[in-house]
Amino acid sequence: MTIEKIQYELIDEFALFDDWMDKYQHLIDLGKSLPLIDQSAKIDDKLIKGCQSKVWLDAQMVNDDVVFTADSDAIITKGLIAILVRVFSRQSPKSIVHADTNFIDEIGLKEHLSPTRANGLVSMIKQMKLYALAYQAQLNYKE
Repeated sequence: MTIEKIQYELIDEFALFDDWMDKYQHLIDLGKSLPLIDQSAKIDDKLIKGCQSKVWLDAQMVNDDVVFTADSDAIITKGLIAILVRVFSRQSPKSIVHADTNFIDEIGLKEHLSPTRANGLVSMIKQMKLYALAYQAQLNYKE
């Protein structure tokens, strides 16, 4: 499934909830369903800088797609990284690098997050795109 289709799915999911407390609960539930990161990847090198909470992000190339795994020590933040993993994991590096992230605004997340969480969200996206950029460079080098 394309990044855009996954983003539209998320927009539709969050649109089902009228109340922001329900949307936060959905975000927490998404965090609970996050595929577990390998314990060996929970190291300082995998921590995302710019997040108030601890967020570990790992990326691997599998069949020319980037596969992300992640974890966080905070439940809301874990939900945020879960959304991003759902959107960007198992996508080509090029698709990730060029992906638009307006779905975050359409869901209403930015306006309902504290400034530190919003900055952390931007840092998460930036790190995922940096991983994708590095893998894209590797693929281009092989060609």
